[in-house]
Amino acid sequence: MAPTLEEIILKHTLKNAHDYRLAIPGRIIGKVIGEFPDAKADMKGTMKLINEEAKRVNALSHEAMLKELSNFTFEEKKEEKKEIELPGAVQGHVVTRFPPEPSGYPHIGHAKAAWLDYASAIRYGGKMLLRFDDTNPEKEKQEYVEALKRGLIWLGIDWADESYTSDRMEEFYTLCEEMFIKYKAYVCTCTAEQVKKGRESMKLCDCAAREPQESMQLFRKMREGKMEEGEAVVRFRGNMQSDNTVMRDPTLFRIIKAPHYRQGEKYKCWPSYDFVAPIMDSVEGITHAMRTKEYELRDELYFAILTILELRKPALIEFSRLAIKNAPISKRLITPLITEGKVEGWDDPRLPTLPALRRRGILPEAVKKFVLSFGLSKVESVPGWDALLAENRKLLDERCARRFLVASPIMLDVQEAPPHEAVLKNHPGKPEMGERKLAATGEFFIAKNDADALQVGETFRLKDLYNLVLVEKTDEKLVAKYDADVGLAARKLQWVPRGSGIGCTVKVPHDLLDENGNFKPDSMSEEKGVCEPSCKELKVGDIVQFERFGYARMDKHEENGLVFVFSC
Repeated sequence: MAPTLEEIILKHTLKNAHDYRLAIPGRIIGKVIGEFPDAKADMKGTMKLINEEAKRVNALSHEAMLKELSNFTFEEKKEEKKEIELPGAVQGHVVTRFPPEPSGYPHIGHAKAAWLDYASAIRYGGKMLLRFDDTNPEKEKQEYVEALKRGLIWLGIDWADESYTSDRMEEFYTLCEEMFIKYKAYVCTCTAEQVKKGRESMKLCDCAAREPQESMQLFRKMREGKMEEGEAVVRFRGNMQSDNTVMRDPTLFRIIKAPHYRQGEKYKCWPSYDFVAPIMDSVEGITHAMRTKEYELRDELYFAILTILELRKPALIEFSRLAIKNAPISKRLITPLITEGKVEGWDDPRLPTLPALRRRGILPEAVKKFVLSFGLSKVESVPGWDALLAENRKLLDERCARRFLVASPIMLDVQEAPPHEAVLKNHPGKPEMGERKLAATGEFFIAKNDADALQVGETFRLKDLYNLVLVEKTDEKLVAKYDADVGLAARKLQWVPRGSGIGCTVKVPHDLLDENGNFKPDSMSEEKGVCEPSCKELKVGDIVQFERFGYARMDKHEENGLVFVFSC
């Protein structure tokens, strides 16, 4: 016999409550319609049934919900494992590289690029190199090198070798001179404005007529610091009539006199990314060079340089960038927020940097699954936080101990309450995680939201403790009477003993920017509350599930209590 609409609603409501800790009608309706299309004929009536069932299921204990859920079976959708496919890849001979510029802290976009590089190498039994593309001394620091390494280690990515582009400066100078000799590059002494206008109007400047010998003499002066910044650049001799603006004689070297974090003041003339990227990929033996699709127009220049220098050509593979909606990624956007005190630093939990994700209690496994879900697609994507947090929630649900938290606490006094010690499971589905004991003396804190919902005369239950009848209610305090009847009560509340509870604050991050990219002053809220005494044993970095609240990571111990960061 086919299941009724009510049975289907019950089934999916229980499943939703299991997956998300709370049945959410908006997430249930689609599943119900998918299995019972006729329900669309009366959407109002269907939603009413779902709301009623969600209210009932949410009042159940976790054990009771699991018991009811066990009566149903669900067809598991078999996800086809998406393997990364690289053109021309030979098993055991694939070499990829992750080439960040050390100009800021790693973020979710770095995580995607690094995991695609690493997963591709692993897929074909090859290796991934870590290369720091560090030829812009004005932006780069050793601090960022170390931060990038820490980020990769946290993600679980292991690189086979490590290199620094700036270590090959002498080779770049030699190769540049080869391009002069082959009449494929020249030194240009036009102003930046003149260069810009020439490229826009597709007109060569007089410098393009320079003979190789003259360009080499000027290049030597550039390298020796005898010319000032902006006084000269080396340009590729391309095609000023090209529809691809990249090929209109782009810059290959420029003068930068700022000291370099690694090379000091040894060099004054620095190559551009366009020059070093193809050379490094070739000489380091990279078989498949992956980069974001914003570089697609530069592919022509990439291969042109390799052709001129007669260097081996890797396969170039582009993929879409990844950012999080309403969250800044670039150093240019984040630095002012830090300087102005709008965020706490690079690890502010509202940011999509790896230190921030870690502080927010996002697990590296969740980051991996999230970023690899996009694969090598070129489709642009700026998702919100939801998909990443959903992945994280699934992982945390399996491993996090449960604890009681009372937000915005209200006092509750219980008359005639016998001394009692509640025995609480650390995880309802994992007996191996053990139990904890919580002594109750009749003086409690409960959450203000729960207190507001109670009516005088109502029977309710302190979770895993005993039933009570509310006899008195004011804005400051509730008084209840112990009820020896152990029957099920409709409402079950979290509680914390007044004498042993620990004061705490939970920082709750929200979108840092609005839809127009402006900073939102209310993007970090705080929940003040009291948590059970066992929380005092938590170490910084520990993550727990505060029942009926969510997952939170211990951030710090302060004199006046504990500070947590809400994860998901």
